[in-house]
Amino acid sequence: MTKIVSIGAGAGFADERPDAVQPVVADLAARTGPRYVIFETLAERTLALAQLARRADPGAGYTPQLAGFLTPIIRQCKQAGIGIVANFGAANPTGAARRILAIARDAGITNLRVAVVSGDDIKDTLGEDRIRCLPVTDGLPMGDQPILAANVYLGARPIAEALAYGVDVVVTGRCTDSALVLGPLIHEFGWAEDDWDRLATGTLLGHLLECSAQVSGGYFADPGYKDVPNLAQVGLPIGEVDEDGNLAITKAAGTGGQVSAATVKEQLIYEIHDPAHYIVPDVVLDVTGVTIAESEPDRVLVRGARGKPRTPTLKATISVEGGWLAEGEISYCGPNALARAELAGQVLAERLRIVGIQCPTRIDIVGTLSTFDSDRSALRNARSFPPDGDYRVRLSGNAPDKHTAERIANEVIGLYSTGPAGGGGVRKAVTSRVRTCSVLVDRTAVATDILLFEGEAP
Repeated sequence: MTKIVSIGAGAGFADERPDAVQPVVADLAARTGPRYVIFETLAERTLALAQLARRADPGAGYTPQLAGFLTPIIRQCKQAGIGIVANFGAANPTGAARRILAIARDAGITNLRVAVVSGDDIKDTLGEDRIRCLPVTDGLPMGDQPILAANVYLGARPIAEALAYGVDVVVTGRCTDSALVLGPLIHEFGWAEDDWDRLATGTLLGHLLECSAQVSGGYFADPGYKDVPNLAQVGLPIGEVDEDGNLAITKAAGTGGQVSAATVKEQLIYEIHDPAHYIVPDVVLDVTGVTIAESEPDRVLVRGARGKPRTPTLKATISVEGGWLAEGEISYCGPNALARAELAGQVLAERLRIVGIQCPTRIDIVGTLSTFDSDRSALRNARSFPPDGDYRVRLSGNAPDKHTAERIANEVIGLYSTGPAGGGGVRKAVTSRVRTCSVLVDRTAVATDILLFEGEAP
């Protein structure tokens, strides 16, 4: 019989609904053959937040929602033999492993085996001086700001190596999203490092699954144009692939949403700059010849992925100090609300000038072309906003230090005394920021390792 590997999406971002994975695990548990559930919870932004969290608490820095994801399913996965592969590690992969073992212990599981893929953190191995010499391909130059972290995007091979130890869970830090899927396929099928077309197929499946419900109708929905049933219970996708690279996309049984040729096509081109050269660590994927066909309701066949040899470099995200974000908001409603909101914006602009704030700021009136970045001419020319209603004034600034950020945010609080009339619902926040940029690293300079944990939390 043809060997089929089934891989379900458990999360496509850090704040995925924790209950969404349970139908996926139930569906996988009813199947035969190798089965995995993957959790993709990292982006440049979430990794930067994780770095801040670990700086404040050395025990933190992994995905905060980890327990919410795993607590309801970890016993069923262990009993059914469903492997878990996740980039929960973020800035602290070993911390994530410890937390997973504690969750297993609380569920009465004493023999859970967890593998941690290490090596994505290159700050210490390469050193700051060498990192600063790497070419920046995206984002602003690092300047002389302290480097908080440097994380390279690892590929699928280390995940496959970790699974070879017979573990129940593989935890990574920064890796490509598609590697979470390609790794189990390499492990199950033994695909060679130069089997470019099969590696491309596995990467394509990873790309289709990585954003969870986007391929099963979630972000596809647009009422009247692209109607999707039962979004409140939208199901997460499940991919099926055989050794020859034939793959199908479906979704968890009994869930809402839809898997169609249109939803798959939309996800196929999502975040792909060049369809003929989608670069990941293991292969360069070419999707220009891919065919997509519905075989039955909520089941789509995908064929024709082609692969090219991998590149000699890997992408890395460098995190540096990014100053402080100041935010303040206040609402105006009722008669003449728009004029009062505009006056509040004028008062804030004048106050920033009086107190000598020099850093970049912006003032928005949410509900009146706020995405135009304080463009008062666009606001004056707008005719679709009633003078009576409710509007929210938002002041924000990118400050070099916490003190300046506090001064900016406090100006919104000051509107209570300086006017205009009727302001309410005020809030403010001051947040330290991490700025990131991307660089290319010679892959020969990156070394990975597998750390194994079992039973009680270490």
